[in-house]
Amino acid sequence: MTRAADVVVIGSGVAGLSTALGLAATRSVILLSAGDGSTPWAQGGISAAYGDDDPLDHWHDTEVAGAGFCDPRTVRALVEEGPQRLAELIAHGARFDRNGDGSLSRTLEGGHGRPRVVHAGGDATGAEVHRALLAALQRSSVQTVTGRTVGLLQSESGSVVGVLVETGTERTQIEARAVVLATGGIGNAYLASTNPASVRGDGIALALRAGASLVDMEFVQFHPTALHTGETSGQLPLVTEAVRGEGAVLRDAHGRRIMAGRHPRADLAPRDVVARAIEATMRRDGSDHVWLDATDVAPDVLRKRFPTVLASCARIGVDLLSEQIPVAPAEHFLCGGVRTDRNGATDVPGLYAVGEVAATGVHGANRLASNSLLEGLVFGRRVATALTLDLPARDLGRVRELVLGEDPRPERIRTILSRYAGIRRDGAGLNAAADELDAMGTGPLATVARAVVVAATTRQDSRGCHWRSDHPQTDERWDEHIVVRLGREGRPTALLEQNLLPSLETSAQPWTLR
Repeated sequence: MTRAADVVVIGSGVAGLSTALGLAATRSVILLSAGDGSTPWAQGGISAAYGDDDPLDHWHDTEVAGAGFCDPRTVRALVEEGPQRLAELIAHGARFDRNGDGSLSRTLEGGHGRPRVVHAGGDATGAEVHRALLAALQRSSVQTVTGRTVGLLQSESGSVVGVLVETGTERTQIEARAVVLATGGIGNAYLASTNPASVRGDGIALALRAGASLVDMEFVQFHPTALHTGETSGQLPLVTEAVRGEGAVLRDAHGRRIMAGRHPRADLAPRDVVARAIEATMRRDGSDHVWLDATDVAPDVLRKRFPTVLASCARIGVDLLSEQIPVAPAEHFLCGGVRTDRNGATDVPGLYAVGEVAATGVHGANRLASNSLLEGLVFGRRVATALTLDLPARDLGRVRELVLGEDPRPERIRTILSRYAGIRRDGAGLNAAADELDAMGTGPLATVARAVVVAATTRQDSRGCHWRSDHPQTDERWDEHIVVRLGREGRPTALLEQNLLPSLETSAQPWTLR
């Protein structure tokens, strides 16, 4: 069976929905969905500078969190276009929490210099964003197909010209003039993650198979505070750092504050700083978790702002209002991904990427809290605008199917990546991981794991969420990006590049808003 559209968008999270909606008026679009992805699970909110907030301050906070490794011009696009995208989302019907005077309620999260994070349902922002975008999609001309994308179609010239999708027992070819990956991150390449099971890096593997480049795959962000449920594998409940924004603090087993004296912003330091501090505390104490203490926060504030967290705690028999809750870091977000320009184009004709699967340079070495939903809104619209203005010509040459393989030992792959490429890394462990992964075949999960490991092995310094215990300092000479491509044997290989696509060129000069 064969279908056709101008554009196929793979993924139905905020990035995929924003892209599809932006194209609906001018192009025929098929949206492929294999699950809702991570968007409905996002708690904290959307960061956007509006009102008396200055986008330049948002830019600065993003750069600092990214350990100086962001692309300044891409960050500029994010913070300047963000308020307009937020306004459009509200026009789509998204209902955000408001103050008594009708203004949007804003909260403070880690890495931000001021409250600029808008939220919905207290701590159910992602679910509300997803609801509003899906409702808008149902009013549009976009066609939706439910199924897993198992391959790409590629012409003899190398252009991506469609996808192969599996719906039940049937496989369908969908021809397209452009394919947009909006498949999210790699959460379930690790044992414990805040991501749902459907987020496992298939988009990364698809892009590599087509000949696209990856960049910055070593920068895997671990959220400091996933709820410690006793489970060591699968999706763990998130405890948004907005709880710390309201005054909660992290404590060790002896009741001592973990972040006191470690960073000027203490418990609201950037995520990589907090996650490393927790990991070091757990290692020192021989514990599998630390404690988040919100008992000094007014109960009414906790009930109003964090109903999702309260319910998650209640399910394990803990009362957030009166008890400290057990938390530990878990894999949360991929800051690197498929290399793109600022309009989502990869280095393979006809193939685009947006959202967490893409690496535009906006996150650098560590993502600033609540910039992820914003990224999906801003760059989803940018991809849609680019494809509205300039849609690739239809390639009528012979087509081959690039089909994802299978991973015979996925649990072992996840164990290897978690053990050797987690918060704390070193050369010996990464080399051991590479040796083991080489024997795991070339399935999508093994490919993703290998990409992370070879990038982390190549970067022999520490910055952002990549920390090497054998190279603990940031070496300013290591300003190169780590590029990963598929080698001759079907396994990812890494190299250094300073001159990447335009989106990843760097500039020391910030701009002044006029």
